[in-house]
Amino acid sequence: MNKAKAKAEGQPKLASKRTGPLVVVALVLLAAWFGWSAVRQWQQASVGTELEQSRDQIVGGVQTALSGQLDQLRKLVKSERVATALRNGDGQATAVAIREGWPGTEEVQVVPASLDAAYADPKAFGYSRLALLEAANAQNEVVARVVRDAGGQRLGLAVPVVLGTQGPALVYVRQPLLRLTATFDQVRVPGAGYVALRQGGHNVIEQGNAGLADGAEALARPIGKSGLRLAAAVPDIEPGPLGLGAIPSAVVAVLLLAIAGMLQFGKGKVPMPRRRASKDATEEDGPTLRESLEQVPLAVVPAVAEGGPPPVPGVAGQDVPAGIFRAYDIRGVVGRELTPQVAALIGQAIGSVLQVQGLREIVVGRDGRLSGPELSAGLIEGLRRAGCDVIDIGLAPTPVVYFASYHLRAGSCVAVTGSHNPPDYNGFKIVVGGETLSGDAITELFQRIRDGQLHVAAEPGSLKQREVNADYIQRIADDVQLDRPLKVVADAGNGVAGELAQPLLEAIGAEVIPLYCDVDGTFPNHHPDPSDPHNLEDLIQTVKRFDADIGLAFDGDGDRLGVVTREGKIIYADRLLMLFAADVLMRNPGALVIYDVKCSGKLSDYVLRNGGSPLMWKTGHSLMKAKMRETDAELAGEMSGHFFFKERWFGFDDGLYAAARLLEILAQREETPSEVLDELPDSVSTPELKVPVESGTPHALVSLFVSAAQVEESPFAGARLATIDGLRADFPDGWGLLRASNTTPVLVLRFEADDEAALERIKTLFRDQLQPLLPGVDLGF
Repeated sequence: MNKAKAKAEGQPKLASKRTGPLVVVALVLLAAWFGWSAVRQWQQASVGTELEQSRDQIVGGVQTALSGQLDQLRKLVKSERVATALRNGDGQATAVAIREGWPGTEEVQVVPASLDAAYADPKAFGYSRLALLEAANAQNEVVARVVRDAGGQRLGLAVPVVLGTQGPALVYVRQPLLRLTATFDQVRVPGAGYVALRQGGHNVIEQGNAGLADGAEALARPIGKSGLRLAAAVPDIEPGPLGLGAIPSAVVAVLLLAIAGMLQFGKGKVPMPRRRASKDATEEDGPTLRESLEQVPLAVVPAVAEGGPPPVPGVAGQDVPAGIFRAYDIRGVVGRELTPQVAALIGQAIGSVLQVQGLREIVVGRDGRLSGPELSAGLIEGLRRAGCDVIDIGLAPTPVVYFASYHLRAGSCVAVTGSHNPPDYNGFKIVVGGETLSGDAITELFQRIRDGQLHVAAEPGSLKQREVNADYIQRIADDVQLDRPLKVVADAGNGVAGELAQPLLEAIGAEVIPLYCDVDGTFPNHHPDPSDPHNLEDLIQTVKRFDADIGLAFDGDGDRLGVVTREGKIIYADRLLMLFAADVLMRNPGALVIYDVKCSGKLSDYVLRNGGSPLMWKTGHSLMKAKMRETDAELAGEMSGHFFFKERWFGFDDGLYAAARLLEILAQREETPSEVLDELPDSVSTPELKVPVESGTPHALVSLFVSAAQVEESPFAGARLATIDGLRADFPDGWGLLRASNTTPVLVLRFEADDEAALERIKTLFRDQLQPLLPGVDLGF
């Protein structure tokens, strides 16, 4: 018995002897892991310190070089030889004197301050050169910018002068870019870091790891007031084990080594844990993983039966109406054209497109319409049937759905929304792989359903819910803050934008008075379409009643913006686009600004005058976004109130973000918002005029109208005709437009002219040509 007892008692001791060395080795390895992490974090931190030092040296060097160039031009303009040439009104002698007095100068030009020749052909002259000269005109001081000239990047300088009796002029000087960037060759930049000299969104010169370019604004420093800045970035410091920093990791490493040393050399002074008997383990260790799963089984998505999922009851591919597949989204009447079953087929078709492109994740959100939940559920069912993993963000404005596709890195999304259509409408706005579907891509979805070319996955995709509204507000508030508070009335028209309008605008520093911000899919107060002046009447009265600085209106899904002033004046979207363009072009000289065919004829000239490149394009959010991607435009806008910012944002239409940018601009000015907006070029114009017609006829009617207008004897013979979207006829004193709506069965018209007489003449011309196509119909204009 004693031997057996001794043997039994000895077993743990033998186990301890065998286990001890293994524990020591494990502790040493753990200590090495923590220690290596501490050293790596210190190294990464030192890269950041070195980069900031390099950045500051480059900023100082570029600032010194730029100041030297500006001072040199000031000095030369005041020199006796140049001053004499200017007094004599001799521009050529002035240019020669400056060039000879400034060795290495590539070119000097003296041009009239009116810049008429430049505006006659701005593309040939160079948009960035034009923007530089306009800046010198506006500031009445010598200015410098990086310009594109002589086939590459150069340092351009301009200064206003008086050229004898000829009057105000501008001196333009072109210098090699190296005179600005030479300091880059003198300062060492850590290879793991990144620096870039930027002007607007353009990299003038960059060094280091270009993979860090997107995050380089966090450490950016301005180069004086030149508009240039030096962006910088370092890789993120990788956290240590358990998320510990460098010092905690080092402390843990030392402690682990100390414990290992005590175990190895301390002769057992540190007691080893002893394994409990199996009985104790049964009583105290709790259930095993297998037992836990048996007690609370994991949620399992039902497997698809062999041969595919069960058919969608009551709907076949041929029963899905082709008419709901519009030019840039899907839209139809709920119950008659759109049902949950139809939504499921549409979801499966979208999922099939994702599968073809090798994509899987997709975000789904919906507006506040009463049909939203069931259509969203049907859509999600179809997407999952095609094998897509769905992230449902629930009730959210359409721009928040777009934002979520970027924020959650899905790249694809569907917004279930009827936008500004009547309450009995709903639909789908679709983005696949970052591209908004339109035209043939929308038609392809119908063809897949009609032909039964729908992907069926072996197992359904997953479904999870996410909340991103707070992230959306935080992202905008981190970038936009008002320089002074503004009192704002926000009218959401009971649309889904009411969920975010007040918290977003308050987060950027505005005082907000909410109007109809409770979400109600019946839209009991007024229709949520800010492009219709009748829908702004309550907003105008509320702004006056509370003596607010400005009134903002949003459409049903929050991707459009309307604006009224304190005096009750409606500021149409084409004039707002002028204000946005001037702001964007200050930081991005020469950038492309796109506008739709319904916008003011004064917009193109305004963009040119502010150093930008205007482009007119078709109406439609999908079409505008596609054109922006094609042309790399920084900004776009539509008369309906869609604004697309690529500068500082993601390039999709977002009424809430546009409101934030508008308030940011207004808060920077000393004038009142009304005074700022009144400065924008204006004319006599109509809002969008809508003539209801039979469903399916708008495009045919417009086609007939266009054909009649293009014959030689047509009353439009003296006008410049544009047919990219309906017919726009531009006369010397105004213009008129007729196009077909892609969302509802209406014809859309708009007119603008220099005075009331010209406006009435153009309206009469359109009315006389359109009335025979619609006999007995009151056109309403």
